[in-house]
Amino acid sequence: MRGRVLVVDDDPLVSSALRRTLAREHDVEVVVSSRKALDMLIAPEGIYDVILCDLMMPEMTGMELHAQLAAAAPEQARRMVFVTGGAYTPAAQSFLERVSNPRLEKPFEPDKLRERVREWVALVRTA
Repeated sequence: MRGRVLVVDDDPLVSSALRRTLAREHDVEVVVSSRKALDMLIAPEGIYDVILCDLMMPEMTGMELHAQLAAAAPEQARRMVFVTGGAYTPAAQSFLERVSNPRLEKPFEPDKLRERVREWVALVRTA
């Protein structure tokens, strides 16, 4: 089942690796700005099956993006998967304990990533 995936990551190496890993099976868009992602996600045509979002970004963190989406487009906030490097600030640790969204730890194995995204897309499409 082909899904629509948005990658939000300010690191071009990570976002490009995610795109390459998933593009055969899914329609993948990449943005390096969480503010641009927010604009896209609250637009009527901005419906994605999975949103892979870096937790820590300079302009607006993934946590802040999630909070904005939870208020403006809660169904999209539930589709966020947080991409983390494992080093958490106290605020990030607290956030991850509070939200039930899945996490994807860097570095990721391509086969496992494809499998997980397939599962997440299927959950959204069959809900």
